[in-house]
Amino acid sequence: MSHPIRIANAPCSWGVLELAVAGKSPEYPQVLDEMASAGYEGTELGDWGFMPTDPERLREELAQRKLEMLAAFVPVALRDASTHEDGRMRALATARLLAAVAKSPFIVLADDNGADETRTKHAGRITPEQGLGDDAWRTFARGADDIARAVLDETGVRTVFHPHCAGFVETPGEIERFLGATDPKLVGLCLDTGHTTFGGGDALALTKKANGRIWHVHFKDCHAGIAKAAREAGADYFEAVRLGVFCELGQGEVDFRGVLDELRAMEYRGWIVVEQDVLPGMGTPLDSAKRSREFLRDLGL
Repeated sequence: MSHPIRIANAPCSWGVLELAVAGKSPEYPQVLDEMASAGYEGTELGDWGFMPTDPERLREELAQRKLEMLAAFVPVALRDASTHEDGRMRALATARLLAAVAKSPFIVLADDNGADETRTKHAGRITPEQGLGDDAWRTFARGADDIARAVLDETGVRTVFHPHCAGFVETPGEIERFLGATDPKLVGLCLDTGHTTFGGGDALALTKKANGRIWHVHFKDCHAGIAKAAREAGADYFEAVRLGVFCELGQGEVDFRGVLDELRAMEYRGWIVVEQDVLPGMGTPLDSAKRSREFLRDLGL
């Protein structure tokens, strides 16, 4: 029996990251070929310029592999009002490309993760005093709303926000505050189960609490033992990723069956994007993607 939830993967599972990290990741033809061969039906765009930015060529590349384009990640240092105009322009350019090649895509808006030294150093163990003040929160939320409004008005593309470790929206309290400060008609939530977990939250609890805001879903696992070791060693975000904190689905602590049951109960009809964040050249992306896809088949997806 077919299910309305469809399964995709993303270039970050092959080490293609929007973050400034050293190393060489595979080119997009290999990533898309392997994604399709592993049994996925869709992809996100990856870093701007990783895939073709000409709509006709991008459509051809996707069609050759029977893949659909779903979304694109746009990082903006929203706490700084001086970044909002540049963020708006980048989001609009990205949204125009998505609108030309995709059905009902999303801009996945995020903080400029990995750019703040304190947040990067303490990812996975953030304390309240390392967070934003009231004025910065107002600036942050206003920037998210304004960018989402501009994207929707000009392109018809909707925006979701992605809480992310090493950014200023990571912990359960920060996610709650962000959702409370932004317009629920303009900004949805990209539920990322792995970042939620490493950030000190519970993915199932967030799914239940924020179900009205969940428009897009990333299934990422988080290895409890590696997360604990990274915290105890004082590892920064990138070192935690290098250690393998984001593991193959089913190898960590995320209750995917519970989250999926909750998504089905709320009649979620979007995509689930499998992500296993790795650094360039790290891991076994194709084999891992196959095993994660098989894990989801066992859950009925």
